[in-house]
Amino acid sequence: MNAIISISRRSFIIGVASTAGGMSLGFNVPFIKPALAEGAETAPEINAWVVIRPDDTVVIRIARSEMGQGTLTGLAQLVAEELNCDWSKVTTEYPSPAQNLARDRVWGNFSTGGSRGIRESHEYVRMGGAIAREMLIAAAAAEWGVPASECTARMGMVTHAASDRATFYGQLAAAAARMTPPANVTLKDPKDWTIAGKPLPRLDTADKLNGSQIYGADLKLPNMLNAAIRACPYFGGKVKSFDAAAVAEMPGVRTVVQVDETAVAVVADTWWRAKTALDALPVVWDEGPNRQVSSASIAAMLEEGLGANDAFIGAEQGDAGAALSAAGRTITATYAYPYQNHATMEPMNATALYTPERCEVWVPTQNGEASLAAAAEAAGLPVQQCEVHKIHLGGGFGRRGNFQDYVRQAVSIAKQVPGAPVKLIWSREEDMLHGAYHPTTRCRLTGALDADGNLTALHMRISGQSILAAVRPEGMQNGMDPVVFQGLVLSGTEGTLGYTVDNLRIDHAMRNPPIPPGFWRGVNLNQNALYVECFMDELAHAAGVDPLTFRRKLMAKHPKHLAVLEAVAERIGWDTPPAAGVHRGLAQIMGFGSYVAAAAEVSVTDGQLRIHRIVAATDPGHVVNPAQVERQVEGSFVYGLSACIYGECTVNGGRMEQENFDSYEVMRMAEMPDVETIILPSGGFWGGVGEPTIAVAAPAVLNAIFAATGKRIRTLPLKNHDLA
Repeated sequence: MNAIISISRRSFIIGVASTAGGMSLGFNVPFIKPALAEGAETAPEINAWVVIRPDDTVVIRIARSEMGQGTLTGLAQLVAEELNCDWSKVTTEYPSPAQNLARDRVWGNFSTGGSRGIRESHEYVRMGGAIAREMLIAAAAAEWGVPASECTARMGMVTHAASDRATFYGQLAAAAARMTPPANVTLKDPKDWTIAGKPLPRLDTADKLNGSQIYGADLKLPNMLNAAIRACPYFGGKVKSFDAAAVAEMPGVRTVVQVDETAVAVVADTWWRAKTALDALPVVWDEGPNRQVSSASIAAMLEEGLGANDAFIGAEQGDAGAALSAAGRTITATYAYPYQNHATMEPMNATALYTPERCEVWVPTQNGEASLAAAAEAAGLPVQQCEVHKIHLGGGFGRRGNFQDYVRQAVSIAKQVPGAPVKLIWSREEDMLHGAYHPTTRCRLTGALDADGNLTALHMRISGQSILAAVRPEGMQNGMDPVVFQGLVLSGTEGTLGYTVDNLRIDHAMRNPPIPPGFWRGVNLNQNALYVECFMDELAHAAGVDPLTFRRKLMAKHPKHLAVLEAVAERIGWDTPPAAGVHRGLAQIMGFGSYVAAAAEVSVTDGQLRIHRIVAATDPGHVVNPAQVERQVEGSFVYGLSACIYGECTVNGGRMEQENFDSYEVMRMAEMPDVETIILPSGGFWGGVGEPTIAVAAPAVLNAIFAATGKRIRTLPLKNHDLA
């Protein structure tokens, strides 16, 4: 192992900050000759990715986090595919971020966000499996005294056909671990996959079903204490004073501590006793400078930005201003998108054990290295004296990536109770009031139509909040936030606009209210798809052209965008009449490297919306587990439709008004439509799956609502609108 002994806490924190938002950090994966894993006499480590036990169990190490999206299983499939092992004998484990540092970041990026878990690591994890396979073959060939080229590996065995000999991986592992890794390996063509590319059951399902899966909130350690916390509910506020003596004698209470300037926590023998005492604790808040901020004042700020002269240009061709001025007919519409909360089912939590010599944290995190950096910073210890143990997440959606506030809080509390592990769990109210919210934006779109109903010019002005300005300012480009333009850029592999408009300008007037923004599943693609796709329907209606036909004329140079749109239109029967009272809507977008589209069927009766059916198509290039892609697409509509129908966080008096699921609703099972998934992997690229489909949920439904009612819904959520 290559020990790192000189890295400073500050340099590590800065380095991790550059990747925590899902932006990749360049690195090489060194398949150097590794040391054996702990307990090497029973479980030799072939390389960083593969440990094989004597009973032929294959332990595949997964650096990315599992939070319900199936990344753990998909990455294991890729390693197992190249390893040629027996899938029934595969299990997984997380390496720790401290181990990653000590071994020159051999596992690469721990960040799991931006639908990058598989698409950014597929090549080097496959290499890990292929290299391990060749080392096992080399070990068998050396034992038998035959050329390695005459041996083959399949189903966890190495075979030499000429001498009719075979042996299992478990019998070769110790010798293979001592072999020199090959300098070059050839990865399989995806058309030859037998494990990857198949709809295999997830590896974590059984533990979830039988209750053995441990989440952060479940964790139990010897002599563990529990903490409940309350931070100032006003944005920018802090603790003014509190009366610890008032609750010091309550049952189970060990201590009351302040956590930085903003929060106070009660530590007790059980979490409920800590929470009960916290509810009784007299706290006086310094409400800070934002007490007058409200949804109305934020809306006024964004409305001003729609007409501002200065804006950052994200996409431009031709001269949209001149073309619009000269146009005989223009159409203008203004849309708005609200703040939304991640609202993970498992609220923020972390368990910390601090001593002056060492700090350990057990945490459900989307980025183990970011959690390690936060723990070291809060503990005031060198990174080498800290460790983070990753736990499966009960939902992440972006909240547990960049934002490590709950880790810092847990360490700060544990530091005031040294020697005892302290589990901090946020209440649901705390989780709702202290999110990193999907930012609010507004968008004014103006399009020009010629006499034949062709779109000749389009200006799209976005006014609203920048995530990068608040979270990753080093990612800004000359003051511009490129993430604002997800799905709207003219070139690249991440999220290009699927329409060709001769005169086009898409720009952003940055307006940053004092509400903390964050990467919320799907990020800016969600509102951008709504703005573009609903306005395309408006333009089609104004031109008197079928919405699919109108789009087709603009998509001739965008065949992958068009392919997914055509697929959903064909499956839903766009060219045939729907059932009586049922109406349809379409939407498409590219985001996170994938092309997605949706067609919705809805009815509106006496003002009541019913979404009957959704057909969704996705082209992610390659598919590692088609069954999991289907589940992710279906789950995306649960998430996207919940946001469309109910998702809104409102600000009043400098704080959020929604504190629990009674005021921040989600879809019920009875409201969920049937979802049909079409997977169209065209090859040649690797796109994401967990997030892009969310973006087409709302516009497909809103366009169907217009077809049903003649009403254009331009602001979310739907619960605020009368559809009668």
